[in-house]
Amino acid sequence: MNRRAGRSLKSTLAVLILAGATADPDATWAAEQPPANAQRLQWWREARFGMFIHWGPVSLKGTEIGWSRGAEVPIEEYDNLYRQFNPVQFNAEGWVKVAKDAGMRYVIFTTKHHDGFCMFDTKQTDYNVMHTPLGRDVVKELAAACRQQQVAFGTYYSVCDWHHPDFPHGSPGGRTLKPKPDLDRYEQYLRGQVKELIVNYGPLLTLWFDVAQDFDAQRGKGVVDFVRSLQPDILVNNRCANPGDHDTPEQEVGGFNRERPWETCMTICRQWAWKPDDQMKSLKQCIQTLLHVVGGDGNLLLNVGPMPDGRIEPRQVERLKQMGGWLAKYGDAVYGTRGGPLKPGRWGASTCKGDRVYLFVMSWPPDQPPVGARPLQLPAIGRRILSARTLSGGNAVVEQTKGGVAVRLREADRDEIATVIELTVDGNAYDIKPVAVVHRSPSVAFGKQAKASNVFQNQPAHGPEMAFDDDPTTRWATDAGTHSAWLEVDLGAPQRVGRAAISEAYPGRVQAYELQYHDGKSWKTVHAGKTLGEDARIEFGPVTAQRVRLQISEATEGPTIWEFQLLPRTQ
Repeated sequence: MNRRAGRSLKSTLAVLILAGATADPDATWAAEQPPANAQRLQWWREARFGMFIHWGPVSLKGTEIGWSRGAEVPIEEYDNLYRQFNPVQFNAEGWVKVAKDAGMRYVIFTTKHHDGFCMFDTKQTDYNVMHTPLGRDVVKELAAACRQQQVAFGTYYSVCDWHHPDFPHGSPGGRTLKPKPDLDRYEQYLRGQVKELIVNYGPLLTLWFDVAQDFDAQRGKGVVDFVRSLQPDILVNNRCANPGDHDTPEQEVGGFNRERPWETCMTICRQWAWKPDDQMKSLKQCIQTLLHVVGGDGNLLLNVGPMPDGRIEPRQVERLKQMGGWLAKYGDAVYGTRGGPLKPGRWGASTCKGDRVYLFVMSWPPDQPPVGARPLQLPAIGRRILSARTLSGGNAVVEQTKGGVAVRLREADRDEIATVIELTVDGNAYDIKPVAVVHRSPSVAFGKQAKASNVFQNQPAHGPEMAFDDDPTTRWATDAGTHSAWLEVDLGAPQRVGRAAISEAYPGRVQAYELQYHDGKSWKTVHAGKTLGEDARIEFGPVTAQRVRLQISEATEGPTIWEFQLLPRTQ
């Protein structure tokens, strides 16, 4: 981060924390937002990176918060876990330092999840952290630590409450009905707690609602209006049956959008709450996710789940520290930027600020012997490039023509995570019209008709064709609890293939698989393996086939695949 941007963020944050925000009429992208929170929304978008924290007595079981109540853990046992909850190593200052060292600018903490347990000193119910052996107001300590370390603080609050007798739905998963619910009375309970959060721990950066369930648009609007009456400049998300200030794509990178603010919420492991030996994302996955999010003009809210003793798991701390180290080098290309003008894709992502465009190149064209390095071809940007410098090592050669921009860099100088290149252009980079970078892979499966045995909640956004679109930000996904599945592509005509490239979104889920082709009568296996990982390269056959299938016979959880490519053998 340059000094000017650093001072701007820091001084604005001080104003937000100590006094609340006022309107900024010069923020063109926020002009249609309520004037009272325009400055706070501007600061939030410039901050780009925050920490989500899901924690509570459920950490004693290592199962998912809220959702495991009445499922993996019997309701009576779950509801009494708080009596054993004594995280003596909880240290709010230490948590906030972890976030700050990671380069995160704000923290959002789960004050009450769907299980109804409250992690703050609420007067609305005794089902709260003050009645645990710990007996300390976690939210109060965390809010104070954030203020002291100049990190913005916000609260997550679940609209639904499967524990409260007046909320209509109960566990497991909100699928049961309670005998005598009273939604009006429950809303008064909710309003009482929301008021406590804002008055006792605010001013807050945001109130992050979740799962409105039986709340309709009218009831949701009433709650959001009440929240704004208590703190006019507060940010509110879109999960209280109300559009709020921003969208919240979950466990996936949102699409490029400069018009509507958005924030991807994603776990650093697989589960929101702490789970022993949970599969953790690699540093490459974490950084590339952040860059695809920021390149799409969004924020990343990365979740950690502290352990039962109160500590954030050491390996998660180390991963976050590594992210902070990366951002210490390249944060100027992340903080205070806007997404684009080159839209994120397989090639990488870009951001812009002032007269600068920052390229994050994550995938280069393969070398072409004996010619050597092939250039990365980017579309025309409508501005003259005055200079280019490579921030991550080596010296990239950038050539601009009327038809586009070509970038060359020796393979030895390419960064494994992202090659960072700064372009200076002759004008305001944000004025460049956003454009997609379309690169066809040599996969014969690209864009072909696909089908699968299972699709996550039957959502088209996670359909089988997403694994064959050459877009690393889309994926085929299956429902939770799926332990076997298949993904199939029809090449349209017989093709000679001998290689496959498969990228698993959550490496480690697949434990056994086969690559198969249909010979006109039955499926034949050409390759069998165990794990796939994030970059599986498989050679087989070769065979001539029209229909090819990835048969996953064993998975620890619902399989999900970024990309499945089929190619001819190299020799």
